Amino acid sequence: MTAVMSIVVATTNRGKLAEIRALLGDLAVEVLSPCDALSDVPNVIEDGDTFEANALKKARVIAAESMMLTLADDSGLVVDSLGGRPGVRSARFASEGATDGENNAELLRQMCELGDELRAARFRCAIALVDPWSAEGDEIVVEGSCEGSIAHQPTGTGGFGYDPLFVVAGQERTMAELSEDEKNQISHRAKALAKLQPKLAAIVEERLTTAARILSTPPPSAVSRK
Repeated sequence: MTAVMSIVVATTNRGKLAEIRALLGDLAVEVLSPCDALSDVPNVIEDGDTFEANALKKARVIAAESMMLTLADDSGLVVDSLGGRPGVRSARFASEGATDGENNAELLRQMCELGDELRAARFRCAIALVDPWSAEGDEIVVEGSCEGSIAHQPTGTGGFGYDPLFVVAGQERTMAELSEDEKNQISHRAKALAKLQPKLAAIVEERLTTAARILSTPPPSAVSRK
């Protein structure tokens, strides 16, 4: 369908950007990366203690720079037996700038002596939406989670991050073994975006109605009429 407005997703992670684009496919929006919207992308230090704090910080910074409706996600893996780690440090669990493979290896190392009964985990996601043109300074935050456990070795070639180690509850497969459609039905990010989508659609509809009133033309719809 034809996009009627653009939003920026504050991430440089290609896998995450592709997933969000797919999950917002029913909205008539063009999903841009910061590199698409800005000639000079600011480096946002994710120093918050919670996923919500980091998501809000990223969304606020990119919204202020781009002056566009901005969505930011902060998500990670929470392992009960590790006291909630990697948590907000999921992307840099092994070290600053660590690769997915290095983070997975570090997780396996720290859990190598733990039995199945001590491998419960969940993916958690917080998504913030910031509208720099709102007089009220609208900020929306939604959350989603996906329960599972940590495998003893990586399996599957799909996804990114800890997907090859995360066995989805009730699936007996890792997230990396699921198809894109399957993952987009049960993932933590999918659940968070499902909560956000009607709120985002309402903002888009309001923006289009305002534009149409100014131009004296009927507004297009923000939602696909499939």
